[in-house]
Amino acid sequence: MTKVAALASGGLDSAIMLADLAADSQVYPIYVEAGLVWERAEKASLERFMAALAQPNIEPVTYLSVPAGPIIGSHWSVTGQAVPGARAPDSEMFIPGRNVLLIAVTSVWCSTHDVGRIAVGSLGGNPFPDATQEFFESFGNVLSTGLGHEIKIEAPFRGRNKAGLIRSHSGLPLELTLTCANPPGPPWNAPRSSRGRPSAASARPALNGASHCGDCNKCTERLEAFQESGVEDRTRYLA
Repeated sequence: MTKVAALASGGLDSAIMLADLAADSQVYPIYVEAGLVWERAEKASLERFMAALAQPNIEPVTYLSVPAGPIIGSHWSVTGQAVPGARAPDSEMFIPGRNVLLIAVTSVWCSTHDVGRIAVGSLGGNPFPDATQEFFESFGNVLSTGLGHEIKIEAPFRGRNKAGLIRSHSGLPLELTLTCANPPGPPWNAPRSSRGRPSAASARPALNGASHCGDCNKCTERLEAFQESGVEDRTRYLA
């Protein structure tokens, strides 16, 4: 059985990817901590989903760290200010160098743990420059050369959309995943409206399970994908 490092965020796409990869591979979930505002909620969601999945081919999560704050400065993903709202264009969701950092750090781990595959949960239609097939192939070649260890970057869902994934994996505990750029949480991560002001949800406690603000670009994408899929959406939205 081959080994694969899977970039796991606790999000719907990467969670489904973990389940799929485990059918014929030994899977090593990798979560890279970068200091982004949603990480505490994401990590909790990832651990809950994996516990519910109880798949023996999935290893415990490996947590790596590369602080993004000094690199991307006052970006909304670090500050939690002015999080892109429900109808914000996808371009506003771009985090500069996100996949570059995640994959680079994971590739170093792979080189010291005899793993040659890195799986990323990017979907078809992803508009970002670090999520194209050309990027994955060329970056994999560069990393292989620089590390002296073959690295292949895979994006098994590049030809699929979120609604289709939900429909084909409706038997998984998808309500435990998190697809939110502004999840409810403690004061250091208080939910904010798309205008950057604390929302009414900040006064409410976070719900058990994967709570969603219901007001951000990612929540809207998730909600609409469930509607399109025809699958019951058991996600908790506060807005």
